[in-house]
Amino acid sequence: MAAASALSRLLPNLRGPNTSCRRLYMGVVRAMALYAAPVWANTLMARNLAVLRRPQRAMAIRVIRGYRTISFEAACLLAGSPPWDLDGKVLASLYTWREEAVQRGECLVPRQVEARRAELRQVLMVEWEQRLARPTTGHAVVAAVRPVMKEWLERSHGALSFRLTQVLTGHGCFGKFLCRIGREPTPECHHCGICSEDSALHTLVECPAWATQRRDLAAAVDAAGSLSLPAVVSCMVGSEEGWNAVASFCEDVMVLKEAAERERETASSLPARSRRGGRRRVADLRPP
Repeated sequence: MAAASALSRLLPNLRGPNTSCRRLYMGVVRAMALYAAPVWANTLMARNLAVLRRPQRAMAIRVIRGYRTISFEAACLLAGSPPWDLDGKVLASLYTWREEAVQRGECLVPRQVEARRAELRQVLMVEWEQRLARPTTGHAVVAAVRPVMKEWLERSHGALSFRLTQVLTGHGCFGKFLCRIGREPTPECHHCGICSEDSALHTLVECPAWATQRRDLAAAVDAAGSLSLPAVVSCMVGSEEGWNAVASFCEDVMVLKEAAERERETASSLPARSRRGGRRRVADLRPP
């Protein structure tokens, strides 16, 4: 976990290294975590599994540029990182298979090893998808991505941004989330004044304050009037143009929501909304 914490400090939500570099750092931590996996992968206890998940979740959140409150399931799915305990089982199974082949006097060529690795990865993906069918947290984003999981993981376009991740996960500048973490007294929407709960779904589908931006997005999504999260995710993986349209909507809207939140924070006398020595001024530039 120490390595994950140290590397996380190098990966701010805004600017900073690109997605490829973030995945590289995550790969470094993964290699450390899976050291000697054939020894322990098939005997993991719940306590050890929790220890293994902590650094993976931390690094996955850095890959997707998200808030640290995002769940393990949601962060790993968005980052395209299978649970490391399943990766460990793949390594253990591959090691056992190679050892048995050696004992039989067989000489394996690289092509055979890669084919076997690919088979085990398919088994991993099936088991991962089965787990995601019963998520413990992050239900909305998991339910939206799981139907197009293969396309999401294999896409060749699109990188997650800080503001795109906020809309996908619901963890960001929304009244519901800010109230939950004690930054707002109520979850109401300050932009339309008619909704009692400002959520990511409200921002994406309903809030009249963003009607202009939503009209452009609806034209790009072309989902028979549906701007549900599953429809939006499907549009994103369908084409680079669709991804860019969703990302543009999120960027335009969330910038305005963040600016409004900073204004409320400055004007508020509530202790929970005080600036706390200016930390909130640069919060977007650091891991939250």
